[in-house]
Amino acid sequence: MSPPGSTGPERAQSFASWLSPGGGARYAQRMQRYYPRTFPRLLLTGFALVALPLIFALINNAVSVDQLANRSQNAVYQAVQATQNGRRLAQQLTALERTAHQILILDDHSLLDNYAANRRQFEQVVTEFKNLPLDVEQKNALDDIVRGEAAIFAALSGAAPKDLLPKAAVERFVDLSERAQAIVSRSNAQIDHEAEAMRATADRAQRITFWQLLALIPVVAFLVIGFSILITRPMRQIDAAIRRLGANQLRVPVSVNGPRDLEQLGERLEWMRRELLDVEQQKNRFLRQVSHELKTPLTALREGAELLSEEAVGKLTPEQREIAEILRHNSVELQKLIEDLLSFGASQFRKVTVDLGPVEIREMIERVAENHRLLMRARNLTLDVAVADVMISADSEKLRVVLDNLLSNAVKFSPPGSAISIAARLDGDILELDVVDEGPGIPPEERARIFDPFYQGSHAGAGPVRGTGIGLSVVKEYVFAHGGSVEVVDSERGAHLRIRLPFTRTETVAE
Repeated sequence: MSPPGSTGPERAQSFASWLSPGGGARYAQRMQRYYPRTFPRLLLTGFALVALPLIFALINNAVSVDQLANRSQNAVYQAVQATQNGRRLAQQLTALERTAHQILILDDHSLLDNYAANRRQFEQVVTEFKNLPLDVEQKNALDDIVRGEAAIFAALSGAAPKDLLPKAAVERFVDLSERAQAIVSRSNAQIDHEAEAMRATADRAQRITFWQLLALIPVVAFLVIGFSILITRPMRQIDAAIRRLGANQLRVPVSVNGPRDLEQLGERLEWMRRELLDVEQQKNRFLRQVSHELKTPLTALREGAELLSEEAVGKLTPEQREIAEILRHNSVELQKLIEDLLSFGASQFRKVTVDLGPVEIREMIERVAENHRLLMRARNLTLDVAVADVMISADSEKLRVVLDNLLSNAVKFSPPGSAISIAARLDGDILELDVVDEGPGIPPEERARIFDPFYQGSHAGAGPVRGTGIGLSVVKEYVFAHGGSVEVVDSERGAHLRIRLPFTRTETVAE
C-alpha cells in the first residue's frame, strides 16, 4: 500500500500515519494520484492484491504436500524393495547352503550344477540389491556375503586353497545368513527412521502452513481495509453530496477523490450544485424585490384603511364601517403574506436563530386570535382554547408567526359555522400544542410535502387572497430553530397539526 519507490522507513511512517486519528482520510488523499483510472480497474486491482497472498499460500502448501507425497512414495517403495530383496537374499543363501550340504554328505560333485543355478539366482538378487540406495553398513554386509559365498563356491569346486576345506567353508553359511538377517533388520530400521522423518516433515509443513496463514490474516485484513477505504470513500462522498443536494444544502462544494470516472461524476454533481445555487439565488432575489416593491403601495393602502376605520375623514355608516374593516383586514393579510415571503427569503441565506425569553402561551394565543377575530366572526367560526397559564422559554416573535400561520390556515380551510380548537398540554419535558379544524383535512399522500416551500395542497382555502404556500414551511423552520418538531396527526375530520417544543418549567398555574 506504499507509493512506488518508497523506502522501508517511509513505508513504516506511512502505515503509522494511516493508523493515527484521521490518518485514513489523509492517506486516501495522498493515494489519490495512485488511483487506477477507472472504478472497475480499482476493483480488479483490489481483488488481485487480496487474492495474491492467498494464491501464494495455496501454491506453497501444494508444493509442500507434493514434495511430502513424493518422498513418502519413494521411501515406501525403497523400503519395500529392500525388505523383499533382503528376504530373497536370505532364501537364496538357504538354498545354496542346502545344496552345499548335499554335495558334502553325498560326495556327489554333479550337484555343483544345481549349486551353480542357485548361485546365478543369488547373484541376480545381489545385483538388484546393489541398485537400491543402501547405507554403508548394508553395503559392507552385502559385500561380505558376496565374498563369503564366492569362497564357499571355490572350496566346493576345488578352486580354493588347500587350507580351506569344503566342510569348513560350508559352515560359513551360518555367518552369511546372520549378515543377511542384519541387512533385513537394517532395512526395517530404515523404514522406521524414514517414517519418523516423514512425520517430522509433515509436522514442519503443518507449522509452516499455520504460520503462513497467521501471517496472511493481518496482510489480507490490511489490504481489505485499505481497499475498502479507497473504494467506499468516493462512494460515500457521492452519497453525501446527493443527500446535501436533496436537502437543499447548496453551500458545501462537491468534492470526490477516487478513480477518474467517479471524479467526473463528482464534477457533474458540482456543476449541478452551482446551477441549483444560482437558481436559488435568482429566486430569492426575485422574492425580495417583489416583496419590497409590493410593500410600499400596500403600506399606503393599509394607512388609508386605518384612517377610514378611525373615521378620520368623517362619520361612517355601519355599512361603510364594515367595508373599511374588510379593507383593513385584507391589507393586514397581504402584509402578512409579504412578510412571510421576506422571512422565507432571509432564512435561505442565513441560519434561523432564536432570541429566547419568557412567553405566556395563553396570552400569545389570545393575541394571535384577536388578529383573526373579524374574519372568524364574518364566517361564523368558533374558537375553542384549552390552554393552561404556562410560561415557556421561546422567541416571542417567531412563536407568534408560528401560531399566526397555523391559525390562519385553520381559518382559511374551515367551513362556515364550524369550530377551531387550540390545545396545549405538557408531556414530560415537551409542550404539545395542537391546532385542529373541521375542514377537508390533509390527504395522506400530501403530508410528506405539506411543509415544503411553495407547495399548495389540492384543497383550495376560502378567502379572496390565495396563499403563497410558504406559511407552513416558515412554521417548520421556526419550530426546528427552537429544537422542536411539527407533524400532521391523523384525524377523523379536518386537519390536525401538532407542534412539540422543549419545555423548561418556569411557572404553571392550573385553570
